[in-house]
Amino acid sequence: MNFSIVFVNPAEETYQDLEAAAKKAFENRGKKKIKKSSKQEGLFKQAHKTISLLEQNPKHPSLNTHEYDSIPNPYDPAKKVFEAYVQNNTPGAYRVFWCYGPNKNQITIIAITPHP
Repeated sequence: MNFSIVFVNPAEETYQDLEAAAKKAFENRGKKKIKKSSKQEGLFKQAHKTISLLEQNPKHPSLNTHEYDSIPNPYDPAKKVFEAYVQNNTPGAYRVFWCYGPNKNQITIIAITPHP
């Protein structure tokens, strides 16, 4: 079952910032004729992959999805918020915090942030 992805405003801004930094790094790398991808490019690629996997299967094993109780659900405080890994075994590893809703077959991305 595929889900559609909805972003709350801070998460959408973070995603766009990561994408813009990756594009800028890619352009600079092209000008300098450097072949190796930058950290910004890698981080955006990982975040994009995580969101794509959430869209396809929020229980995908590589996401290491689990409940997270320090962030309230924006739609219903009684419902759960989940954490999915963007990175692992990395200092300041990024995470995606998400919940189901607001409608059936939708996932809302609440935050994309370094692990607290």
